[in-house]
Amino acid sequence: MNFIVESDAAGRRLDVYLSEKFSDGSRSHVQKLIAEGLVTVDGAKSKPSRKLAGGEVIRVEEIVAADVEYLPEDLPLKILYEDADIIVIDKARGMTVHPAETVKSGTLVNALLHHCKDLSGINGVKRPGIVHRLDKDTSGVMVVAKTDAAHVNLAEQIQSKTARRTYLAIVHGVIADRAGIITGAIGRDKSDRKKMAVTPDGKSAVTEFRVLERFNRFTYVECKLQTGRTHQIRVHMTAIGHPLLGDTKYTARKNPFDIRGQALHSHTLTLLHPTTGKSMTFTAELPDDMTKILEVLRKD
Repeated sequence: MNFIVESDAAGRRLDVYLSEKFSDGSRSHVQKLIAEGLVTVDGAKSKPSRKLAGGEVIRVEEIVAADVEYLPEDLPLKILYEDADIIVIDKARGMTVHPAETVKSGTLVNALLHHCKDLSGINGVKRPGIVHRLDKDTSGVMVVAKTDAAHVNLAEQIQSKTARRTYLAIVHGVIADRAGIITGAIGRDKSDRKKMAVTPDGKSAVTEFRVLERFNRFTYVECKLQTGRTHQIRVHMTAIGHPLLGDTKYTARKNPFDIRGQALHSHTLTLLHPTTGKSMTFTAELPDDMTKILEVLRKD
């Protein structure tokens, strides 16, 4: 199994990272695989204590996880662009990107397996072609790799910030500044491991935001990521007192609108085509739920 280490895994030990990566792989079992030379990082054998930087290609000779075959499913799939190397998707809010222990069907991966057979195998059977993720309740544009070469190239672009993404969000409260930069290291919340938080021992994280419209009790903003931490926009906007509308994980504030999940949308993605090198920008139009909320807010 080959896969690329995510940028937010930088600083993790190799054995700890792999044991968490595969839910049925104990740390001792992973250490045994490493000791037996069955794990390589960028083509070289490594010690269990090796600190990862993010972007490395790890090869595991033995599949530690996933004895389940994930099946193709004929699910709605909005394709913005497709060629022999990549597929660009406008992911619907509420769709999980890839299977997990508690979700084995109805995912974007299941839909992709039905749509085409030639997906990159770098991330293994659970995440074929998946270069980067969007949260289940975040909608919008994302790119999927159809070949291993395209996968490596795109992952490097995301790691080096050559690929650029902009997001649109509706947040609680009225932001006074026209624009700003939020800096705050992000790591696991000490009181709830399923959440992320701004914490001194977290990974460096930087989010730019620009106010698009102000309303009575809400603000419509554009966000750009200088880093790619888990839940980064959600955590950073919460940290400055403006959590996302509908984000039940990071705020208890009342949501008076009909939207399931946070009002966050991946609007544009700019990248260099992995084969031609041509700069390409893809746009996913704002979904109906956020459009309707803005219409109501503008009337008020």
